[in-house]
Order: sequence, then C-alpha cells, then structure tokens
Amino acid sequence: MTPIPRVMLLIDADNVSADVIEQAVHKVLAEHGALHVRRAYCTAEAALKHQALFKRLSVRPMVNLAAGKNSTDIALAVDALDLVIAERPQVVYLVSSDSDFAPLVIRLREKGCRVCGIGQQGKTGDETVGVYDAFTDLAHNGGRQAAAAAPKPAAPARKTRAKPAAESAAKTAADKPAPPAKKTAGRSASRKSAAAPPPAPPSEAAEFILQAVPALRTGKEVALNDAAQALRAAGLLGKHGSSLKLFDKLTDEFAVMQQPDRIRWTGMSAP
Repeated sequence: MTPIPRVMLLIDADNVSADVIEQAVHKVLAEHGALHVRRAYCTAEAALKHQALFKRLSVRPMVNLAAGKNSTDIALAVDALDLVIAERPQVVYLVSSDSDFAPLVIRLREKGCRVCGIGQQGKTGDETVGVYDAFTDLAHNGGRQAAAAAPKPAAPARKTRAKPAAESAAKTAADKPAPPAKKTAGRSASRKSAAAPPPAPPSEAAEFILQAVPALRTGKEVALNDAAQALRAAGLLGKHGSSLKLFDKLTDEFAVMQQPDRIRWTGMSAP
C-alpha cells in the first residue's frame, strides 16, 4: 500500500478570490487524498469576510493585524519555513499569484520539498509560473456568478398598487384623529429612542480580540499576560509579539491600566 504523502497548503487569502481558494482545496484533495496543513493568511477584515468558507473547508485562518506593506506575505513565508522544519511535508502548495514568493519557493525546495503553485487566472505572470515545480492557474468564477444572480424580477407593479393603498390608508387615518394620550406617548418614545442610540459595534480587529479573550467582552479588567497568552493561542499574536503594541493601535476601544498591567475593553455599554 502506497503511503499518503504529507501535503501542506498555504493560502495568500489577500491575493486570490474566495472561489479560487475553494477550487484549490478541492484540487489538492482530489490529487493527494489528504491535506495535513491548511492555513490561510489574511487581514482581520478578510478573515471575517471568508469565515464561513474557512469553516467549511477546515482552513485555519492566520490573522495578520500588522498594517505594513507585504506584512501578510512575510507572515506566510516565516510560518512556511517553521512548518517545513516541524512537519516535514513532501509537497507544499502555495496559493498566490504573487511573484514575491520566489525566494521562499527556492528555499523550500532546498529543504527537500516539491513546491507547487496555484494562482488566479489573469493575475499570474510568467516569472511566477517558472519558479515552481508545477503551477496551475484557476479561473475566477465570481464574475459569472454575479452575472447569473444579477437579473432579478423588477416589481414596478407592486409599487403602483401600494401607492393608492397608502394614500387611502392616510386618508382614513386623517378622518379619525388619534387620542391625545397616544400622541404624547409616541412623542416621548421617539424622544427616548433619539436620546439613547444603540452602542456602536466593535471593529473587525477588536471583535477578533474579544473572541480570543471572552472576559474582555464583559467590561472586566484582564491581566495583560493572560490576554497575551490567549491571543497567541488564537494565532493573533506572534510568539515574541508585544501585546502592548497591539493594543496601542486600538486605543479607541481598549484601555491599558498600569501597576499591575491590565487591559479593559472600553466599548462595553453601560447597563
């Protein structure tokens, strides 16, 4: 019985579309029968956007909160080398049309891996294709799906019928004056709703942090070390990353307390 090779799939989710990601996973599974590592590197916004897709495909999102140029590419490259040393895969697939991964491809091949690329048709250059042991371009079907979903039956007739109905209802209401007490209640209710707008939802980055550290969502103060450990376990903070630097980027939503070091979510609405 031929042993199944260890296969690793690393996706640059900021570079290819969702349907290309799904096609890539199915293609590799069909070819090798198993996928031992499935990871997608992306921003917090992209992770939220593709959350259902990642769950369905059992792909682990590696969220990159850094805002620097090519920071997602760098995170993928560093992780790829660590995984190749730790997991010893025979085949590595990189899903990206980016030519910046050429040095990574060469280094992975030197480590004994067969390195294959999967890109999005129309975005991949010849210099990108040539560096891989094998390369496949997948067509982006988003445009065709959108075109198929675009024609929807218009409902001008409904609007035409609804207009006279609304006018007759308005006339009926005008003929029957409402009791003064109800009008007062309506005015007071509108004043209350205007005076107390609903609290703004947390930003995408803050939502990821709150999911990793649920105690913060209650408005309680959490020890900074405990929060940092939870963020590392969720893949939101690197092994040597600074949680203080992370929270310094989100000062509108998180407050850092000193002596001892604690963190609190300031978006908690008052009861």
